[in-house]
Formats: sequence, structure tokens, C-alpha cells
Amino acid sequence: MATVQSAPIMPAVILETERLRLRALLEGDIDDVLASCADPELQRWIPLPAPGEAYTRATAEEFCLRAAPAIRTGGDGQHWAMVDKETGRFTGSVALLRTQWPALVTEIGYWVSPWGRGRGYATEAVVAVSRWAVDQGFQRVELKAAVGNTGSRKVAEAAGFTPEGTERNAMPLHQGRSDLAVYGLIPADLA
Repeated sequence: MATVQSAPIMPAVILETERLRLRALLEGDIDDVLASCADPELQRWIPLPAPGEAYTRATAEEFCLRAAPAIRTGGDGQHWAMVDKETGRFTGSVALLRTQWPALVTEIGYWVSPWGRGRGYATEAVVAVSRWAVDQGFQRVELKAAVGNTGSRKVAEAAGFTPEGTERNAMPLHQGRSDLAVYGLIPADLA
């Protein structure tokens, strides 16, 4: 039986910045995804794969080979691997998620591998992907970060997102819950 696509699909594109190539996740990324997502600092703010669950090699395989591609083919958004153009090393992930096609609203999310942190990769990737989304016709790109995650909040502000408020008690973590700082970017912000 044929399936019917209920939402548009984002085009499969490779984006390039000064230092990064943003491309689909590949089987060769599994080990770096595992090392990144099992990192205690990342786990502190992003409860992958789910609150209270450990990140395993099977989880990394599922993410790279099935879950990330399904986000695009299901119409929910698109996932990119952040790859350092000079070294070819995987350095993190950036994605458009929870896309609301009728409203032309999407949310951007990201994380950086321990060996890529502190280099501005997240800001560079967020700028590239959010501007690409606006160029595709999106009228709003949202970014949400745990209130205590100052690094992620600095990325939002450096990428030109406007702070809009707080969603209280909105994010389950591995331990407890967090308020989310909400940021937005609209086409007028880029004029």
C-alpha cells in the first residue's frame, strides 16, 4: 500500500559556511555521535535519547540511520551533521524540528561534540540554517534552551535571535525539569 505524504518535505541540501559543511548524517558518524551524546555536559542539558535513558551505540545507530532521515521524509524538518571542512571531522548536529507548515514556523536545535566546543561552530551553523529557513519562506524560526544553559543561550543571541520569554517547567531533563528560554527570528530581523 502506498503512503501519502501529509506535509511538505524540506529539500535535501548541503549547506556550507566558512568552516563547516552541513550534510546528512551518515553511518560513518555513529561513533562520533555516540561519543558526543554520551558526554555528561551534553546530557546535562539535552536528555537524549529520553529522560532517564542512557545513550548507547544502538541509540546512535538509530539516530544516524533512521531517525534523522525520517525527520525530513516525514515533513517534520531536517537534520544536518556539522563537519569541520578543514579536518573532515564530525563536530555536532543542527536541525530544524517541529515544523508547522501551515504557519511557516520551525524550531532550530543543535548540539556540539566535546572536541568542537568553544570554537563558534554552533553559532556558525545556527546562522546558516536559520537564514536558509527564512530563504525557504519560513516566517518564524524558534530556538529554545534550558534557562541554565548559558552556552546555548549565548549562541542564540550571537546568531541574532531575539529573547521572547520563558516557558516555565517546560523541559524534562535527566534530573528534574527546566524552564526554557524562548528566542525567535523573523524575516524582518534580517532586513
